[in-house]
Amino acid sequence: MANNKKRLIFLSSIGLFWLATFISGCASMQSPTGGPKDSIPPGIVNEVPKNFTKNFAVKKVEIEFNEFVKLSNEYTEISISPAMDIPPAFKVKKENLEIEFKQELEANTTYSINFGKAIADVNESNILKNYSYVFSTGNEIDSLSISGKVINSLTKEKLKDVTVFILPVSQDSLFGKKKASVFNITDTAGTFKLSNLREDTYKLYALLEQGGDRIYNGQNEEIGFLQNSIKLTKDTSGIVLQVFKEYPNVFMVKDRRIEGDGRINLTFNRPVINPTISIIEPANIDQSKTVEFSMTRDSATVWIPELNFDSIDVVVNSAGKALDTVTLRRNKRDTYIKSLVASDNLSGSKIRPGSELILKFSSPIQSYQESQITLLEDSIPAKGYQIIKDPNSLRTYSLKYPWKLKKQYILKLGENAFTDVLGTKSKIYSKKFELDIDDNYGSISINVSVPDTTKTYLVQWLNERKEILKQNSIKRNILLNYIRYPTAKYLIRVIYDDNDNGEWDTGNVKEGRQPEKTWNFDKTISLRPNWDLEENVIIPDPQ
Repeated sequence: MANNKKRLIFLSSIGLFWLATFISGCASMQSPTGGPKDSIPPGIVNEVPKNFTKNFAVKKVEIEFNEFVKLSNEYTEISISPAMDIPPAFKVKKENLEIEFKQELEANTTYSINFGKAIADVNESNILKNYSYVFSTGNEIDSLSISGKVINSLTKEKLKDVTVFILPVSQDSLFGKKKASVFNITDTAGTFKLSNLREDTYKLYALLEQGGDRIYNGQNEEIGFLQNSIKLTKDTSGIVLQVFKEYPNVFMVKDRRIEGDGRINLTFNRPVINPTISIIEPANIDQSKTVEFSMTRDSATVWIPELNFDSIDVVVNSAGKALDTVTLRRNKRDTYIKSLVASDNLSGSKIRPGSELILKFSSPIQSYQESQITLLEDSIPAKGYQIIKDPNSLRTYSLKYPWKLKKQYILKLGENAFTDVLGTKSKIYSKKFELDIDDNYGSISINVSVPDTTKTYLVQWLNERKEILKQNSIKRNILLNYIRYPTAKYLIRVIYDDNDNGEWDTGNVKEGRQPEKTWNFDKTISLRPNWDLEENVIIPDPQ
């Protein structure tokens, strides 16, 4: 009897264990997670009449998709070639798109309805790009095509989502109000194809636009164009369009403001040649101002001793000629907190071998007290260092010293060590650093050969982000040395400086002027630790 009781208790325990396990399993059950996000655009199941129908004679087209679809921005995205006085009606219902024509179609004409980026699925808004419905009211369908790619004129990068379109020379309306009806949008490889074209002479454009109207609005949009018209009598391929942002024809100050520390910042819509700033009201301020232009000459900062005016009129000049006058106003209750802040060129707490310690201040410096500047080497005051003012910058000073490995340096600026042009004094500043080792740097000697010694070439040394680290203007074969750059990957770009002004010049559509040509060295240069490289760069003739 006792054994039966024990057996019953054992079986009960097992039952309770499995019951608890089952309940626990149920409690931890979760809803099934969704699969990967749908990224596939809608597909076409059927078209009635079929695409590329000849002798088209119906009033309505029905297109069926494999999922629910919607139309977006149909008035800007959908275009019809040739254009119709009364556009057709587009209606979407679930998986179906209906096109109903509201006017008589011309005889013996090929029509192309390009949807651009108007068609997308309902759930994820995946866009069906560049879908076209083509038909002819005659016996033939126009079948000529133009294809190619679009790149950035400076970097040569392939560009996606650029609108490429043609305009018949007889009605070139790039600067008009009528948008182009024949267009295509570049894919991820920057390629395009314009199809079902008739024989004609066309101008070809590429537009990286803002408004989606396929009309060039200038300034904030990037444009590319083929220099010569295309007389289309056969399929044309291999076209390369290079887009650029042109400088506006009319100069203007696009932004102006008085900052919280009293600086006046001006931003221009294009660079200025030989720029100067004048203050014409209050006139007595002009002589006491200090001005600094950016390296690209498309912005300026103005410092003035006192901001006790109600308004100030500032003139931007180019080579002594006034370009634009702007007025800045302030409230009498506005207060400005002036400060003088220093920054340096250290990488973390390391200084690059062979370099100087650079101090750049937030405003132009009037004077400094050498007694308030201390350099410690392993806690001992260093001797023999030099403080040098940058001749090209009112805000920059360098500290020159023979830095040594395995030494700890501390730069200390005492209270009021530097005074700016407004009389503002610097605060206490302290920075600890040491000399970096050569193993973290590499050098390269580049033997550059030019194709024509009567021309000027700008050789640009770039990092992987294509930021310019150094630029050399050359006219002959030369050896360029880039010494002690951090171990990383670098690029070389060459600008064919046709006007010898030391910078890359953009193009102009109205004048039919392309931007200055560029060439990218086809090799990425990897600097090795403590290693000197040599490289031959042969600049080709401009293409």
